[in-house]
Amino acid sequence: MLLHRRIYAWTQANPFIVDLFGALLAILFFAIPFLLAGGSTGLREFVLSVAICLPLAWRRTRPVPAAAVMAAACLIQLPAVPETGLPADFFVLVMVHALAAYAPRWASLGGLALALIGGVLLILQYLVRPYISFSTEPGTVAGVHVGMIGFWIIALVAVEAVVLVSWTFGDLTRTRRLAMESLRDRARRLEVERQQERDLAAADERTHIAREMHDIVAHSLSVIITQADGARYASAQDPEIAAATLGTIAETGRGSLREMRRLLGVLRGDDGASTRPLPSLADIGDLVDGVKRAGVDVQIITAGAMRRSLPAGAELTAYRVVQEALTNVLKHAGPQARAKVDLDWTARGLGITVTDDGRGAGADPVRDGDRTTDGAPRTPGAGQGIIGMKERVALYDGTLEAAPSPGGGFRVAAFIPYTEA
Repeated sequence: MLLHRRIYAWTQANPFIVDLFGALLAILFFAIPFLLAGGSTGLREFVLSVAICLPLAWRRTRPVPAAAVMAAACLIQLPAVPETGLPADFFVLVMVHALAAYAPRWASLGGLALALIGGVLLILQYLVRPYISFSTEPGTVAGVHVGMIGFWIIALVAVEAVVLVSWTFGDLTRTRRLAMESLRDRARRLEVERQQERDLAAADERTHIAREMHDIVAHSLSVIITQADGARYASAQDPEIAAATLGTIAETGRGSLREMRRLLGVLRGDDGASTRPLPSLADIGDLVDGVKRAGVDVQIITAGAMRRSLPAGAELTAYRVVQEALTNVLKHAGPQARAKVDLDWTARGLGITVTDDGRGAGADPVRDGDRTTDGAPRTPGAGQGIIGMKERVALYDGTLEAAPSPGGGFRVAAFIPYTEA
């Protein structure tokens, strides 16, 4: 069965070679015998037979020129071989089938009409003409018995019917071929679309992982750096404060390490990776406590009541917004800064507002990458953290604004609507 499939695949991939082999076989059996017979008549019949058989080699690759050559040879045959037809005339049916299957529609219909006319000429030349005379005997028409006329009509109908059947089978082959080409083209387009979807999904996943890594690393390192600076100055006067601070640093580092391992486990496809739930709204309290231990006075206020549960991804987004905003407070607000986190449940969704007074940060505080490397201010919100927050919130049809407050400090305001079923 495997060999059969290989042979079929090879014949489909090399149509010209297959057709050329068939044309040479046709010449061998239908033309060479005339050459072996010798004589001028045999040579003439050999040449005409070759002219009829050889175009079969191009019946699928060049059907229109091949049919034209065969039609010309058949027309020349009528006066050149007036007594009997050529056995190779049978291959006209093969060419009619090929035109219907592989040629343009106009060539298919033109070939059918020409073959039907050729059938009429064949009957007239080799059946009718030899029997016509000018005798006026009773029971004859132009010297031909009435019974012969009926035979000629039957022969003509039979020849035309065979031509029509050959064309019909070729047209069915054409329909099947076009359907297969359409299916192959559709399969190619689907494969291209699937590849594009995979590329888009990979790009989206890379963006998601980049946001997660930024949130984890930026927040954790900000806490660790703040605590380490505080411990360095406090250790000389009060070693107990330094020990507590080092504990906070260790706890923050371990938490970040767990998050990093979880992300890397997902990237590796590791079934044994941590399945610890992602942070949610319930973890914001622990987040605020960690920032408090880092030396920032943070107050959290919740107003209103939840009308319906947010999706897990939306809760993670809310957590990351608060995390990023408080990380920016640690990085940019300066010492002795105070911050406030407002969670406002409304009929439409959750509003999140994180503000700080920016004490010690200067008259024009900037946030998360809002200074260039040479210290020049940049447009607020240009940093990767704020861009990541906006992208996260936009995934849930929410909005986010981040800008310096008019009275000093910085304000981050986000709104995440309920997801309607």
